[in-house]
Amino acid sequence: MSDAGLPAGWEVRHSNSKNLPYFFHAATKESRWEYPNGTDTDTLRAYIDQHHGTAAVRPDGRGAKEGKIRAAHLLVKHKDSRRPSSWRQEEITRTKEEAVSLLEGYEQRIRSGEITLGDLAVTESDCSSARKKGDLGFFGPGEMQKEFEDVAFSLKPGEISQIVETASGAHLIQRLE
Repeated sequence: MSDAGLPAGWEVRHSNSKNLPYFFHAATKESRWEYPNGTDTDTLRAYIDQHHGTAAVRPDGRGAKEGKIRAAHLLVKHKDSRRPSSWRQEEITRTKEEAVSLLEGYEQRIRSGEITLGDLAVTESDCSSARKKGDLGFFGPGEMQKEFEDVAFSLKPGEISQIVETASGAHLIQRLE
């Protein structure tokens, strides 16, 4: 087990294009966004927060390019999502209505100030960006699903969207920059 809580042979690397950490096995050359089997997730989350957190990554804003924004999201998938599985659940069986209902509860907690979108995304988002508090990094027009992108670009920094439905599932989006 490494200092990052990963099984032997695995390491955390950083994607310049996505501005997110990913996992790489040097011997097999396998790379993946999901945690490798046998990962100590609590140790890994602490390691990522320390070494790949928002403040540790690109503090100079490098990566921000004209026409690009930075956003975070909390994704709740359902059985009709284009890929109904996640790092949290191998097979997602909830209905679209159940997913939206869950997200409505999360939205209420976020808007009341009980918890931030990023902190809730760490434990509840079905996207692998959960380990980065839902942070998707910088992206420009044409890089995300249209429904997601249209809403993300309409937000001001700090604003949180209403529920947005895409082929991936139901999202809450927060524009960061």
